[in-house]
Amino acid sequence: MTFESLGLSNALVKAVEKKGYTEPSPIQEKAIPLILAGKDVLASAQTGTGKTAGFTLPMLHRLAAENKWKRRPIRALVLTPTRELAAQVYENVREYSEYLDIESMVIFGGVNQKPQIRTLRSGVDVLVATPGRLLDLHSQGALSLGKVEFLVLDEADRMLDMGFLRDIKKVLELVPKERQTLLFSATFSREIKSFASSILRNPVSVEATPENTTAEKVDQKVYRVDKGKKTELVIKLINDGHWKQVLVFTRTKHGANKLTEKMGKAGISAAAIHGNKSQNARTKALDGFKKNKVRVLVATDIAARGLDIPLLPHVINFELPNIPEDYVHRIGRTGRAGASGEAISLVCGEEREYLKSIEKLLGERMVTSSIDGYEPSKEDMESQPIKGKAQKKGSGGGNRGGKSSRGHRGTGGINSGGGGSNRNKNKSRRPRRD
Repeated sequence: MTFESLGLSNALVKAVEKKGYTEPSPIQEKAIPLILAGKDVLASAQTGTGKTAGFTLPMLHRLAAENKWKRRPIRALVLTPTRELAAQVYENVREYSEYLDIESMVIFGGVNQKPQIRTLRSGVDVLVATPGRLLDLHSQGALSLGKVEFLVLDEADRMLDMGFLRDIKKVLELVPKERQTLLFSATFSREIKSFASSILRNPVSVEATPENTTAEKVDQKVYRVDKGKKTELVIKLINDGHWKQVLVFTRTKHGANKLTEKMGKAGISAAAIHGNKSQNARTKALDGFKKNKVRVLVATDIAARGLDIPLLPHVINFELPNIPEDYVHRIGRTGRAGASGEAISLVCGEEREYLKSIEKLLGERMVTSSIDGYEPSKEDMESQPIKGKAQKKGSGGGNRGGKSSRGHRGTGGINSGGGGSNRNKNKSRRPRRD
């Protein structure tokens, strides 16, 4: 099977080949023909399987083939839950549309909105956005969604987890009823399936892997560790293994900052990425990590979705997530696109309930072991579980907003600065800043 045989245009095949891809992944092979045929699609794919190209390529094909507008209205809208994912999706749109007459941009909070407004007024075909900044700019009359032909909800399950349902419903009121809607998600819960049935028309379901499974090529290890020795063990693992690129997850922003500081004191270059960091700081940290200028990226779960880091070899769960589904997304940062990877979880006594919740989600017991000198103490083993049980999906939070970067004209670049907005009237389920 080739991309050309799926029915994509020569311009898109050329762009795909330039990125080094020769054969479509399973989700691309299944989804692309359906989207080209105009079907609404409900797709579930394990992270790292190429699902972004699965909706981007056929969407661009149809937009380029049916371009009848002299002035460019927004014809395709892609909604994502986080700034990092929005930037990554935009980058894919920009690269795949290199040989097409298509203009694209990305918007989210945390940066100055004036350059975004100027770019929107000059005309954009494809808009990638987070819900908060999108609704902010619409309320100011800076954009219209009345000509949208394609609506894509990427990581839809995460958007619901983060409390964006009310905002999504507002967006649905602003786009035409006659449109093609694509809903992509890493996992399918009953909530997602119910939501999908309310917005999709006779959808075709596509699934590349069973829901809530972890990447087959990820070697998962669980070490029982004394809570007070976790930092020391992480430093030992990185130094002894001569690891050059490691993504470490913590539960809190304070924990991420503290661990980053201790890494630096141990002579390991590290940077933190979380909701309290400015957008420029987050972008700089991620860019440094991708370019191997930063050895360790310490992140909260804001980074569990959408980070495209090619051939990332190691992920460490310094602390287990309190939402078990987040474990799947965390370790999905490695073992992507057919590559192998390693995910190590450090579990202290108070996290045993979190581990049980993850095992229940995966439907399997995870083999645990310990490392000499770092075993849990008697006090650690007898410690009480962290206050509050593991949360179910739908109880999480998220941040709002985005930045602007113009398609092929090079204006409103990806690192532009400024301030964002965090507006949400649904106080009972308010998205958190992280």
